[in-house]
Amino acid sequence: MTVKRKGPKYEKIIDAAVAVIAKHGYHQSQISKIAKEAGVADGTIYLYFKNKEDLLISLFREKMGKFIDTTRDEIEHVQSIEEKLLTLIEMHFKQLSDDHELAIVTQLELRQTNRDLRVKIGEVLKRYLELVDQIIYDGMEQKTFVSDLDIRIVRQMIFGTIDETTTSWVMNDHRYDLIALAKPVHQLLINGLRYRSS
Repeated sequence: MTVKRKGPKYEKIIDAAVAVIAKHGYHQSQISKIAKEAGVADGTIYLYFKNKEDLLISLFREKMGKFIDTTRDEIEHVQSIEEKLLTLIEMHFKQLSDDHELAIVTQLELRQTNRDLRVKIGEVLKRYLELVDQIIYDGMEQKTFVSDLDIRIVRQMIFGTIDETTTSWVMNDHRYDLIALAKPVHQLLINGLRYRSS
């Protein structure tokens, strides 16, 4: 049976899954709980998703897709490489700060899934990492950054720092202003990347 991938109910189920998984954890989030949260019959879920794993991947694909598109749009309006990197960090922190439930799902629950799911999540994440790569490439080309950087290491450094900062915020129950950390994190990264003429 072909599953549907759009429509108001599809969106409603995705949002319900975020809320239920954030509250109960992925493994304790039965389809029946998600259906109840969405206000649909259990069987309706299977018109849109093959199973709970498919729902989790679809959730990440949908939410991350919007996350990436919004971030890319903001970056395109910025001229300097340093500002592009700051915008990337600010948008990452802002979007998750604005949606605590999604932050719990992306930072905690998605990390506890099996290997096959993690591979699929990694495939979705590639589009985001391409944004990071573009900033690094442009920074080296324009001599804003050191010109002989190892892209893979720098990508890990940038994404890892942003990601771990967000995870720490989630683990601390969102008790402080995540967005306020964007500039200090940016400064830390820029100091390591900035080109210095001899």
